[in-house]
Amino acid sequence: MFRLRAVCPFWRVFPFRPFSCEPLIIQMNKCTNEEQVFDLIARNKAALSEKQVGCAFNALWQLQKQKTTLLKDIEGVRNHPHFLSLHNVTISKVKLMDDDTLVNVLYITQQFAVEAHDPLVEALVTEAWRRLERFHFNVLSKFSTCLVDQHLNLSPLMGEIADIVNRNLETIQDLRSLSVLMVGISSLISQHFQEQLVKKAELLFDTINLCDINIARRIVQFLRNVNYSYYPLLERCNKVFLSNMSHLDLDSISKIFGLYQCLQFHSFEFITMAKERLTEMIPLFDHPASFAKLFVALGPIAGPKEKKQLESTILLMSEELTSQQVLAVVGAMKEMESRNSHLNKKIASILHKHLDKYKPIELLKITQASVFLHFRSKEFFVKLRELLLSYLKISVLPSEISILVHAICMLPNPQLDEAVIARVEEVLPCCDLTELNVFATSVLRWIQYEHVYSDGLPGKQLKLLQKLDHYGCQRLQQSNSLDLLWKELKILKGDWFSESLLEDTFAALQRLMNEIDGTNVAEIASFISRTNYLSALLLDRIASVVVQEIEKIHPFAIFGVILPFSTLNYDPPQREEFFGTCMQRLNSYLGILDPLVLVFLGFSLATVEYFPEDLLKAIFNIKFLARLDSQLEILPLSLSARIQFRLMELNRAVCLECPEFQIPWFHDRFCQQHYNRDIGSVDGAQQQIYKLLAEVLGGINYVKASALTSYYYTVDFECILDKRKKPLPYGSHNTTLGKLPEMSWESNTQIVGSRLPPGAERIALEFLDSKAFCTNIPHLKGKSAMKKRHLEILGYRVVQIPHFEWNSMALSTKDARMDYLREHIFGEGKS
Repeated sequence: MFRLRAVCPFWRVFPFRPFSCEPLIIQMNKCTNEEQVFDLIARNKAALSEKQVGCAFNALWQLQKQKTTLLKDIEGVRNHPHFLSLHNVTISKVKLMDDDTLVNVLYITQQFAVEAHDPLVEALVTEAWRRLERFHFNVLSKFSTCLVDQHLNLSPLMGEIADIVNRNLETIQDLRSLSVLMVGISSLISQHFQEQLVKKAELLFDTINLCDINIARRIVQFLRNVNYSYYPLLERCNKVFLSNMSHLDLDSISKIFGLYQCLQFHSFEFITMAKERLTEMIPLFDHPASFAKLFVALGPIAGPKEKKQLESTILLMSEELTSQQVLAVVGAMKEMESRNSHLNKKIASILHKHLDKYKPIELLKITQASVFLHFRSKEFFVKLRELLLSYLKISVLPSEISILVHAICMLPNPQLDEAVIARVEEVLPCCDLTELNVFATSVLRWIQYEHVYSDGLPGKQLKLLQKLDHYGCQRLQQSNSLDLLWKELKILKGDWFSESLLEDTFAALQRLMNEIDGTNVAEIASFISRTNYLSALLLDRIASVVVQEIEKIHPFAIFGVILPFSTLNYDPPQREEFFGTCMQRLNSYLGILDPLVLVFLGFSLATVEYFPEDLLKAIFNIKFLARLDSQLEILPLSLSARIQFRLMELNRAVCLECPEFQIPWFHDRFCQQHYNRDIGSVDGAQQQIYKLLAEVLGGINYVKASALTSYYYTVDFECILDKRKKPLPYGSHNTTLGKLPEMSWESNTQIVGSRLPPGAERIALEFLDSKAFCTNIPHLKGKSAMKKRHLEILGYRVVQIPHFEWNSMALSTKDARMDYLREHIFGEGKS
């Protein structure tokens, strides 16, 4: 007894702990391979403490992390006999673990692909749930990641985490932890909470290092999850990515591209730098999985040389591609507008082999790509149709049924049987506007096919369209929230929407227009510009909101705000204040905006006769044009051609309307290349006008069809009257309708033969079809109004012949039409 007391001081100085506790942890941390860790576990499993268990998991995972993707052996570790021993010991230690160890062990078990229903995982999750309120935010964030990996985004447990974040948001000062939590709870939060999180992230962004790529990526992921293109945060995250481009690997660049695409966020600098970085990687990847990912990321932005190299390499590897890899590759080929027949044929055969493995949404992607790329395999399309129909028989979700019907109607034979129509009719009451629009587009394609290939009347299809009209109008009339309505409207397009729902749509928007504010005004404005529907009430409201709340509208969104006023040729009451406010918001961003956006913006403003000098100086300089050229190289050909044409039109407008800016005309060669082509098909009304003009003017040689003006406008018809209003003949300079003449060119803006005799008057006659006017009223749209203005500057008297006048009952006879032409040319009813 006394001897024990005598040694008590020894125990107070050196407290008791399990034998070799610290040495075992140190040994584990020194292990250089998994077998060494498992050997230590085997020899000490009976005496392992909760700390040693945590250390063992950590050591195993750190060893895996040090290996490349190809060398990792997750399955081998998980199936090792001593991993099972560690697993069993850990279950008994769960309640003894500290918070960090508990969540870290859960995280590592998931990295080793242990099933969610495994007893260890269940025990760890249950214990973590019990401790939830006491977790530090970095532990809570890691736990939320574990729940996301288990697909528990919508679980009550994640809801409790969202509540904890909501209650403690003001105290969170670590953006790393917050960004992880934001991604985890994104599926459960209200719009108000979403805005609070965005503001908090924006506030904390200055606290992070510009090297924190993962934080920036998670913030962009959160914005993608909540479908919120918040430009201030996107711009700051983009700067982080640009600053660290040399450290971004293929996976990171691919993810960022995907997120930006979903958010419709375009960064020319990121694309340019990513293209350079990815091009450097081409020789580094010789494994099908990694090269397929490189093909998908680089293909759509690669230059001709790189595209050829990518296509030839993926063709060699194609047989080794998995079903998901070949799906991603065919999607990239569609974006690349691939015309490599050998690759198309090979990918079609591999897709055919894997078709049974795809879900409905994946089959739709395959259908879209295969039709666009002109796959020629009949067997492929037969099997694809069979699969779509088999899914349709068992599907019950409106969204999935709409996807399947849409895919079927894209196939070479888009017919739908009675059973399919019945399936569609069953779900119509449950459909939103997006799904109704998909159904209607599919039915219209079916009707078009029947019209071409069958003599039967499309009775059942028309009845289905009537039902679609009914449910679409009903949904619009019942809408009582602009935000909810907008979620359904923003992707609507096509003939059915423009013909059946446009009036009801604008009635709903006008009813809810007081809800238009600085956060949604740009999206609503862009939507209106797509519809070509002129609503003065809505446009005035938009202009008012922009003037009052311009600080809430990011400069990246200004183009969308201006677009409907330009497209629809509408001046709001406070015109100068509206456009001036927009330009003030833009001025500091003129060097940051994508070149293509600046070109479109400049053209839109020119359409409404607004020419800000700062914007024009930003566009018409060597440095900007060089940036634009480099961007055109990575864009699809169709978009590239459109941008070049818009730049030419802007250049023309500035030269004609603002000669004081002394901006040179530099599009002669471009216009001459485009001019040396046939016009294409000629409208029946134009043929009538041409013949009648010849009679009115005294012969075919007194009218010039497809006349070319200075600055390369093409006029439908041109005639010249002398000072006594007598027609002058063209002689050898006349043309054939629908064919452009061979031209002799002079430099700059003058065309040979364009000078007039003294006192003569040149008249341009333009037939205006429905595309020149707004859809709801006979109001001339912006481009047609600008052309009239420019022709008048060039010395023409412009006669515009609207289609609704020419085809009216008042002009139903030949005599009435000839009188109409005489009145507009000579100012008289009869010659």
